[in-house]
Amino acid sequence: MRTTLIANTFLTLTLGLSASVTAAPVADTIYSGGPIITIDDTVPRAEAVAVGNGRILAVGTLEDMKALRGDATNDFDLAGGTMLPGFVDSHGHVVFGGLQALSANLLAPPDGNVTDIASLQAALDTWRKQNADSVKKLNLIVGFGYDNAQLKEVRHPTRADLDAVSADIPIVIVHQSGHIGVANSAALAMADIDADTENPAGGVIQRNDDGTPNGVLEEYAFFPVLMKSLASLGPDGMQEFTRAGSRMWASFGYTTGQDGRATGPAGEAVKAVAASEGLPIDIVSFPDVLEAQDYIAANASQEYVNRFRVGAASSPSTVPPRALPHFAIAPITLR
Repeated sequence: MRTTLIANTFLTLTLGLSASVTAAPVADTIYSGGPIITIDDTVPRAEAVAVGNGRILAVGTLEDMKALRGDATNDFDLAGGTMLPGFVDSHGHVVFGGLQALSANLLAPPDGNVTDIASLQAALDTWRKQNADSVKKLNLIVGFGYDNAQLKEVRHPTRADLDAVSADIPIVIVHQSGHIGVANSAALAMADIDADTENPAGGVIQRNDDGTPNGVLEEYAFFPVLMKSLASLGPDGMQEFTRAGSRMWASFGYTTGQDGRATGPAGEAVKAVAASEGLPIDIVSFPDVLEAQDYIAANASQEYVNRFRVGAASSPSTVPPRALPHFAIAPITLR
């Protein structure tokens, strides 16, 4: 049976099957025509749901909905699709999910086509050609989602593998976990990483036998390189990530997304998109406590403003704050 996720509808099923309303409001939309799963053990299914002014008015039978109909009420036919409650993201990174949405897809099948180093290189090269103007403007090639465990070679790509795509344009690719990445020679040079560079606190620079970096960067060795690479996008780029990420979350039925381990600039980007009414879902930010203590103290709230709030702190590691870099992102127009 086809399943349809109605992404912006919460089935807050406090009304039960008996849809009695004191001063019956008028429904904007009545959903019916397919299984409606309530996730309520006492009333697991319903025939219809009425929504008005962005809120659930009633859940029950079509007969129950008669009192809520008005001249402008829209009847939405699920056409056999299943209606579910909106999902609440318990661990996600909406802003950098936007990076995934806008970068080269390096996922393995069935979500992508990368099965070995050669197909990873081909995916990056295709993306570079399809986004030639952006690559030229930003001097950057970005890929997201490779998984060394699913590559035929069962290893991480190296700087040499990425240099084969381009030795001149910085290339940064992100592991599916988000905690590891690979940089080509140009990206390593941009980040001032060479054989003499020591491992940062909380990070590892993987090396060749002669001590030179092989391009694979772990945790806090990777994050500064990624942020420095993305700095040319500026606030406009971060906002574009936010829009793309929130649309991606909504497309999978999420009505609340999380931006975990956020930075202050990322929070400000989401706030700016929220202020322009550009968020299709609620987003709660959990900034990195080691980098954004002042931002958390100034912005934490239990109330959403334009579908955004800063919820609490994210604690990723025991790295002391003084060991972490701070990033200033210069403004530039993405498009």
